[in-house]
Amino acid sequence: MDRSLYVAMTGATQTMRAQTEVAHNLANADTVGFKAQLSAFQPLPVQGPGLATRINGVSHGLGKDLRAGGQIDTSRPLDVAVQGDGWIAVQAPDGSEAYTRDGELRLTSDGLLTDARGNPVLGDGGPISVPQSSQLDIGADGTISAVPLGQTPNTVSAVGRIKLVNPPAGQLTQDENGLMRMSGGGSASADPAVTLKSGVLESSNVNPAQTLVQMIQLSRQYEMQVRSIRSADDNEQSASRLLQVG
Repeated sequence: MDRSLYVAMTGATQTMRAQTEVAHNLANADTVGFKAQLSAFQPLPVQGPGLATRINGVSHGLGKDLRAGGQIDTSRPLDVAVQGDGWIAVQAPDGSEAYTRDGELRLTSDGLLTDARGNPVLGDGGPISVPQSSQLDIGADGTISAVPLGQTPNTVSAVGRIKLVNPPAGQLTQDENGLMRMSGGGSASADPAVTLKSGVLESSNVNPAQTLVQMIQLSRQYEMQVRSIRSADDNEQSASRLLQVG
């Protein structure tokens, strides 16, 4: 009975862990540029004394689903979406270089170009600063063109270029802020083959219907584990009463 309790408890714990990741994906189904977390149950041997055939099913993270999400037309000049593979380079809160697919760019009051979370967007020489302008356009190669405030359209000039990178997926890891980083540290080189499309945003690649089905399946698995724990407890109490009668 103790063994059955242990098996059921372990199963319930791992199911709760998997449910947390699924709930996180579902909560970000509308987050621009969000990439779903992937996980699966994998058999791992139980450490310690006992038979070598003892195996537990453990919820194990498999990384991120890096497939591109759908394209949302916004017609907003500062909204951009990476076309195909690639990432937009930003400055993380700790000052290091990180990468995102969230192209909902904004300008601060002092002209600093940032993503939706306030992380400065990086260019060839660091964070990009845009002077006050009456018109702003972002080209496919990331070049930012601006018409100075009070000037005519023929005075348009390039004020910076967004750094676009495309490192191998295996070299990227996600940090606690949801940004991607090079697993060995450092920064990736700019890739001229990465392009942007202005006036659109990339939606989350989470499939809400599929995620809801997965959540229901995990809930049923958890209920089954809880019933197993209750059954083991009932059997133990029944055995105790029989011993007391004897």
